[in-house]
Amino acid sequence: MSTSVVRCGWAGSDPLYVDYHDREWGRPVTDDNRLFEKLCLEGFQSGLSWLTILRKRENFRAAFQGFDIDKVAAMGEADIERLVQDAGIIRHRGKIASTINNAKRTQEIRKEFGSLARYIWRFEPEPVQGPIVAGQIPGHTEGSKALSKDLRKRGFSFVGPTTVYAFMQAMGLVNDHVDTCFCRAESESARQKLARP
Repeated sequence: MSTSVVRCGWAGSDPLYVDYHDREWGRPVTDDNRLFEKLCLEGFQSGLSWLTILRKRENFRAAFQGFDIDKVAAMGEADIERLVQDAGIIRHRGKIASTINNAKRTQEIRKEFGSLARYIWRFEPEPVQGPIVAGQIPGHTEGSKALSKDLRKRGFSFVGPTTVYAFMQAMGLVNDHVDTCFCRAESESARQKLARP
């Protein structure tokens, strides 16, 4: 890893975290299963470090059938009991049940809007004017409050404004790479080229 490359400070030095920062975070996503996965994992992350979730992400994918929305929606009480015993994931009964509930709510969104992506990208805010500086990036915004409120109205859980803003940052609805980070221009270019769903 080159020491001359400037990244967002939160990326740290753990290779898994650095790779996530460099290749995923802030890059726009329109794939429904990836959006669903990230929304669920942000909920699991609440109160923990994102690195903890990254280290368990493959276990989560196995536990929740690749975050296939229809397969997760079909899971039931027996699956919850099994997953509460799965040491490879975060064994929080409420968050496991929430993931299944949120899959069912996502099915409803797909019926109404055609895709989860089309629904989510409706909440893309106007780009921030001025520099993006470490220490000045908010924990939530009016946009994340609006999306959080709408998701909760639709029956989703573990989708507070801070969780939702972390999701929006990660999925490229906003570009919060700091101005000095080499990923900022790459992410912005990808956002500009994106055909919104």
